[in-house]
Amino acid sequence: MTTLTQGVRAPLVMSLHDGDRSMVDLLGGKGANLAEMTRLGLPVPHGFVITTEACRSYLVDGKEPAELQELVLERLRELVIEAGRGFGDSNDPLLVSVRSGARFSMPGMMETILNVGLTDATLPGLVVRGGERFAWDCYRRLTQMYGRTVLGVEADLFDDALSRAREAHGVADDSGLDAATLQALTAEFRRILVEHSGEDLPQDPHEQLVRSIRSVFESWNGDRARLYRRHEGISDDLGTAVNIIEMVYGNTGTDSGSGVCFTRNPATGAPGAYGDYLPNAQGEDVVNGSRVTLSLDDLARLQPTVHAELLRHLETLERHYTDVCDVEFTVEDAHLWILQTRVGKRSPAAAFRIAVDLVDAGYIDMDEALVRVDGGQLQSLLHPQFAPGGTSDIVATGLAASPGAAVGELVFSSGTAVIVAAQGRKVVLARPETSPDDLAGMLVAEAVITSRGGLTSHAAVVARGLGRACVTGLRDLEIDVRERRIVLLNGLFLAEGDVVSVDGSTGEVCRGRRDVRPSPVAAALQATTVLEAPATEDPMAEAVVRLLAHADLCRHLGVRANAETLADAKAAKAFGAQGIGLARTEHMLLGDRRELVEKVVTDSGRKEALAKIEELTRHDFLEILQEMDGLPVVVRLLDPPLHEFLPDLVDLSTRVAVIEERGQHDTGLEHLLAVVRRWHEVNPMLGLRGVRLLAVVPELLDAQVRALADALAELLSRQLNPRLEIMVPLVSDEEELKQARTRIEAALAEVSARRGISLSVPIGVMIELPRAALTSGDLARSADFFSFGTNDLTQTTWGISRDDAETSFLGLYRQQGLLSFDPFDTLDERGVGRLMHISCEEGRRARPGLGLGLCGEHGGDPASVRFCADLGLDYVSCSPPRVPVARLEAGRAAVLAERVDAGSDTR
Repeated sequence: MTTLTQGVRAPLVMSLHDGDRSMVDLLGGKGANLAEMTRLGLPVPHGFVITTEACRSYLVDGKEPAELQELVLERLRELVIEAGRGFGDSNDPLLVSVRSGARFSMPGMMETILNVGLTDATLPGLVVRGGERFAWDCYRRLTQMYGRTVLGVEADLFDDALSRAREAHGVADDSGLDAATLQALTAEFRRILVEHSGEDLPQDPHEQLVRSIRSVFESWNGDRARLYRRHEGISDDLGTAVNIIEMVYGNTGTDSGSGVCFTRNPATGAPGAYGDYLPNAQGEDVVNGSRVTLSLDDLARLQPTVHAELLRHLETLERHYTDVCDVEFTVEDAHLWILQTRVGKRSPAAAFRIAVDLVDAGYIDMDEALVRVDGGQLQSLLHPQFAPGGTSDIVATGLAASPGAAVGELVFSSGTAVIVAAQGRKVVLARPETSPDDLAGMLVAEAVITSRGGLTSHAAVVARGLGRACVTGLRDLEIDVRERRIVLLNGLFLAEGDVVSVDGSTGEVCRGRRDVRPSPVAAALQATTVLEAPATEDPMAEAVVRLLAHADLCRHLGVRANAETLADAKAAKAFGAQGIGLARTEHMLLGDRRELVEKVVTDSGRKEALAKIEELTRHDFLEILQEMDGLPVVVRLLDPPLHEFLPDLVDLSTRVAVIEERGQHDTGLEHLLAVVRRWHEVNPMLGLRGVRLLAVVPELLDAQVRALADALAELLSRQLNPRLEIMVPLVSDEEELKQARTRIEAALAEVSARRGISLSVPIGVMIELPRAALTSGDLARSADFFSFGTNDLTQTTWGISRDDAETSFLGLYRQQGLLSFDPFDTLDERGVGRLMHISCEEGRRARPGLGLGLCGEHGGDPASVRFCADLGLDYVSCSPPRVPVARLEAGRAAVLAERVDAGSDTR
């Protein structure tokens, strides 16, 4: 159990007056922020919070703590006094909302019940307060939410009844239904409850409250909540708080309404309040997309005094929280209430701009700004965008809810999205409006489009958090889920499987496939050298450049690139790489050069083939070393399995069999088949490759090293500063490395003597086998540096093939919760990371100056970069486009480490 001090149990219930935002673990995000706003003097309704301690106890024991109900009643009596209304009072009833509130924001993933306490007996008092239509609107809402949440009645049953009522009265949304219709709907809803759950809405207000609280506890372990937590990396054992708050009403008439807003634009980061407002509505109407929202400018026109007060409160909140705030509010008969605030979710583009703007406003410093963005957000900004024009037609335009460009096949359900995406096809999820139940489909979709909803709807908020392109409010079309098609204004339609292009930055949805172009961020980064002033007028791109420059000043971890062509080397430098951490020589010998290795191995023209390999290698690295002059270039000797250079055994056998069947012979082909059979391996990935091949065919090593040495000598003779390093792959034993090193040094000495120049080249080893990691103390005696090849180290540690596992069982493992991450995307810290820790420790103990790097693709994964920084590596190396991500995360890691050392909050 959570304790405040040793031996003292944390409180189960707390008043808003007794808390503040520092108590987020106990009060949850919503409760802590309500308490903080109460402390600030903002107009917050009265209320109290059932803490996460109570929820955790309920989840463990299957029942509430024995004293919980009495504590709730005690706080409820205090709330009655504060509100001046009676809970269950037939003359002036107090109604409450029962809302979840976890430690971390989980928008829409858990339950809320409004208007709790409303019964047949208390309804007349509510009529006196706001009129018959208002009272029956509240009653049908309670019946609907209680039935779905507490009694488990299918939501579609209520939605269908509402749709029939709207159609019968010819109104577009629920606000057009009169009191008599709402009264009839409430009666129909209650019949649905009895028919499908066996019980009616309880007429005891306290029973409603107790069961609503219990349903919120249980929603913590609902399917969608568990899926969301798994995706966001939120622990399952935190539990949720439950907020019991006095109801205030946005549906009492034209001078009332509800809204959701941000202190800055959450899609672009532009300054200024931004959001949606609905007159004569409760809060759920704003976010569920059932009605067309107005803007805050409309609120200013309708109720200027309320609008001005709202802006003052938004300014107070942003200054106090030193961050963009997401705020829910209600206007009740021209009186403003602030119902909730939290640090606002924002698009990746907005995250960078907001962070830098807050620095310029004096709210935070650059270290804090750097911590508030991350490599995952930056990675999404580096993706291509749609090029102007193109052949596709714009079929609809809606609200640009989450920026980005995406192309995919239309699907109309979350389940279909998951199935189609699992087949390797890209999908665009189309829904009239999304709900938390659509999360699985949104996770796999390239983009989400909805015909309803605004910029703060469920689809918009979740898509921004996931980094998905999203367009909402596409009102000039009908998304027909039943027929699985989109019906356009001109009578044409788009069917499931049709390809569409979605531009979340402009709100456009296009038929067909649009061309794409690099993002402005990528262009800005490539036009700006490290630590240089911003080279762009785009505020978002400028913010990225500034934060990357600060990250470069902070970080201790070097960032290099994996590159083996001149174009790669140029791209690496353009993205700010500090050298090449992995140049894979086999990439230069594939394609039309593959037969050269085949000739060496099969001993057919070996001498000529070796000479050609040496010539080509010298030429390639002359260009690369010259381009990277002054920066280190780590060249890995030939590594891949032998079968990649030899003809396919089955194909070759078939060709020989066909010839023999004709009574003919091909001596050369038969000889080749015999050689391939001799070299054939059942598991070539664990066979004759790397240092093993170089030991069996040492002439390959000699040719490669002589070529590298010649290129090095040539550039030195031109007074340049090439920094070549040579790496030996797939070593599992010190004797292998010692033999290879001896051969390398001999080849270097041969070229030094021939060119009359002294060549000094560091020689290192690639740690990609568990045995190498576990015997690193021995290997360090013969190595100047280690470079962790985490792609193979992950495969050999886990005993699985990336190529096979990711298309077979890894996805299923993640769905079933057997794995919380893909170990080929994010470094496995407990297994592979443990081997790396042992290797670093033993290697540097044997050789204190040992260089340490990582050159697997994990070098561009944000979480893996942070691990490498904490491990004390000298550098990571990744593909050129991911270099900015690694730079940013290395800087963030340094700032966070300093905060840990200083005992500061690491957010």
